[in-house]
Amino acid sequence: MSTRKSLKNTKKHKDEFHLLKQLCEIHAPSGQEVSLKEFLLKYIKKEKKHWLTEPEIIEGEGFQDCLILKFGKPRTAIFAHMDTVGFTVRYFNQLASIGSPDAEAGTKLVGHDSLGPIECELEYDREDHSFYQFGRAIERGTTLTYKIDFRETKEFIQTPYLDNRLGIYNALKVAETLKDGVIVFSCWEEHGGGSVGYLSNYIHNKWKIKQALISDITWVSDGVEHGKGVAISLRDRNIPRRSFVDKILSIALKSKIPFQLEVEGSGSSDGGELQRGALPMDWCFVGAPEYGAHTPHEKVHKDDIESMIALYKIAMKVL
Repeated sequence: MSTRKSLKNTKKHKDEFHLLKQLCEIHAPSGQEVSLKEFLLKYIKKEKKHWLTEPEIIEGEGFQDCLILKFGKPRTAIFAHMDTVGFTVRYFNQLASIGSPDAEAGTKLVGHDSLGPIECELEYDREDHSFYQFGRAIERGTTLTYKIDFRETKEFIQTPYLDNRLGIYNALKVAETLKDGVIVFSCWEEHGGGSVGYLSNYIHNKWKIKQALISDITWVSDGVEHGKGVAISLRDRNIPRRSFVDKILSIALKSKIPFQLEVEGSGSSDGGELQRGALPMDWCFVGAPEYGAHTPHEKVHKDDIESMIALYKIAMKVL
């Protein structure tokens, strides 16, 4: 019995982040989120029968490549953006940035055009303009993203695109036990946004949703460290309503789940779009801190992933 239990636990540990790895491997930079949407639809339709509450799936015309899951009688929404940073091929071997990628020369980039799969290298000129190095011309308009190198140790996960595939992973783990709530998978966050306005309008008009948690990834900084718990952001470039943020802090304190307070003057998220919108929508950014944001070497502590999922599960019950 003990041997079987040990083998079972070993397999569970081995498979724990398999879904996260799958999510990171999907090519879905801003504007090309459809492949991730298709993966999510397939995954949700397969897994929802095992969840506490089977959600209503809302997508299709009027929602572009976005996706909404509605559970029970929702009061609060989780927003998680599907897109990543990357590059678009211009003319000759020039590249235009998608969002704000931050990678060194020689970084492996991957994509696909009508001539087949692509694995090329990122290069820069003296003016810091970006180019690709490949054995043939790549069709203009082709998108390129970092080649995935998923690394797992006892304490850390390191891979491109934890921002925001970890936010997606968190939302899917919360979905397993969610009774009442809405999960919104949005587009374009890394490149200026544009979908959150109509998505928030829909959930507000349909179910009177007036509050949201932003399931995204923040930065390790001089005041936010690895392994000290999920970060609850008091502000970034945008400033959420403090009385709502205080509700999240109260839930976190009562739960005794490790957390850190974040105060930044830059950076933004889907919360910024909610704040700039015309609806009375409260929001709070709650996410694990990572090292190396928008680089091929994003790194998150496993304890912070655990505290992020745990706090979301409790908050969605209480709010």
